[in-house]
Amino acid sequence: MTPYDVDSRQTKGQHIANDKDQIHRVDSHHYKVRSQSHDGEYDIISTEHGYRCSCPDYIFRKICCKHIHAVEFSLKIREHVKKNVIIQPVTINSCHFCQSNNIVKNAIRHNKYGDLQRYLCKSCNKRFSINLGFEKMKASPKTITSAMQLYFTGESLRNVQKFLNLQGVEVSHVAIYRWIDKYVGLMKKYLEQMTPQVSDTWRADEVFIKVSGNLKYLFAMMDDETRFLIAQEVADSKNNHDARNLFKKANEVAGKKPTKLITDGLPAYRQAFQKEYWTRNSPRIVHESHITLKGDRNNNKMERLNGEIRDREKTMRGLKKSDTPVLTGYQLYHNYIRPHMSLEGKTPSEMAGIKIEGNNKWVTLIQNAVTNKTLLK
Repeated sequence: MTPYDVDSRQTKGQHIANDKDQIHRVDSHHYKVRSQSHDGEYDIISTEHGYRCSCPDYIFRKICCKHIHAVEFSLKIREHVKKNVIIQPVTINSCHFCQSNNIVKNAIRHNKYGDLQRYLCKSCNKRFSINLGFEKMKASPKTITSAMQLYFTGESLRNVQKFLNLQGVEVSHVAIYRWIDKYVGLMKKYLEQMTPQVSDTWRADEVFIKVSGNLKYLFAMMDDETRFLIAQEVADSKNNHDARNLFKKANEVAGKKPTKLITDGLPAYRQAFQKEYWTRNSPRIVHESHITLKGDRNNNKMERLNGEIRDREKTMRGLKKSDTPVLTGYQLYHNYIRPHMSLEGKTPSEMAGIKIEGNNKWVTLIQNAVTNKTLLK
């Protein structure tokens, strides 16, 4: 084997990677690359020892073929073009009165509901404090965000209330629900302006929930690679539901359509796929609906998400209304706050190019949402 042979395979692989129709991603460990000499595809599988290909070059010559190089180049191109968004904690850098940047920290204001940083402006010599995002709230930002964290990790409103009472914070479970309602709505409007960089393979599934004692179904769409929960909606029935609205909502959030959709055999998905995604033109979107409980053709990633939602709903003993902020709040928690073991401790939003920084991600999101709302006025 000469260096020319290696360079030639790399060059051919790069040409294949530049044509997006030549490589099809099955999942994060499995790719299909079209043959350049006949009508067919080769399977490229990622293993602990590297990539393996089903082409003759790899099988008989044991070399890194052009198809493996194509997948490697494709992944590099994808990482290069991914737009990363970093949401940083908001810092106070101007005077509340004269807008001067010549300010310094000046003691801590202690009150019944928590401590608040005070500032001194050296230009106008006035002191002020800013509680950005939590103005006129009796509870401190730490108390409010701790309550939200506890609630979305699985505690009931009354258990959250008991925990806060032990910390010396007297608050009712109704007030905690109002915090959730207020801040979930605020963060939702802010995050809707961002486009997650999800993959081209999406999964859809449904799970039954109870709303005011009645059986309903939560339909959800999730990205296969990043586990980003793209869209969800509550339906009155399972078989008669029109899932096209879910597909449209997912398209708007992701800014594109998938190249592959994985669902179970529910007729609602097949009908919605025909209306929203099917086309006579190439390349066509693949709909894989014949999934199994075991093997490669499973929907276990989506079932894991369904388990999370069911566990949360059991704690609440059902939802009170279909448009509850709880489901939206859990979607935000799943995507932006909760680290996932399957993603090596990262959140789905991090995998999708949206990183939330700061020790308290709730505070970072809330304060950025308030700042963004002010700038848009």
